[in-house]
Amino acid sequence: QVQMVESGGGLVQPGGSLRLSCAASGPILSIHAVHWFRQAPGSQRVLAATIFHTGSTTYSNLVKGRFTISRDNAKNTVYLQMNNLKTEDAAVYYCRAGAQVAPYGAYGEVWGRGTLVTVSS
Repeated sequence: QVQMVESGGGLVQPGGSLRLSCAASGPILSIHAVHWFRQAPGSQRVLAATIFHTGSTTYSNLVKGRFTISRDNAKNTVYLQMNNLKTEDAAVYYCRAGAQVAPYGAYGEVWGRGTLVTVSS
């Protein structure tokens, strides 16, 4: 069974930085697009950033210029570098990946359980 596990969340002051990680494990043949979503209390889960297998990226206007998504295919890990954090960035951050799994290459979307980011002075 493929699993996605997020890490790196925590408490940071406004203007600070955090780097989140999303590591995939299990019988993975390949990982396609990976997305970072975030969900603030009382709000819907929204897409923050995406990285495709080619390495191309897209960002929500809310994070563009401050967040950077990257991937290490050898480690099956995707990162989200978050700089100049604002109080409104506080949320649970989830990753979601499209993956093909062994042995037959079946494709599925897998969510992680999230990591909490708190931005407060």
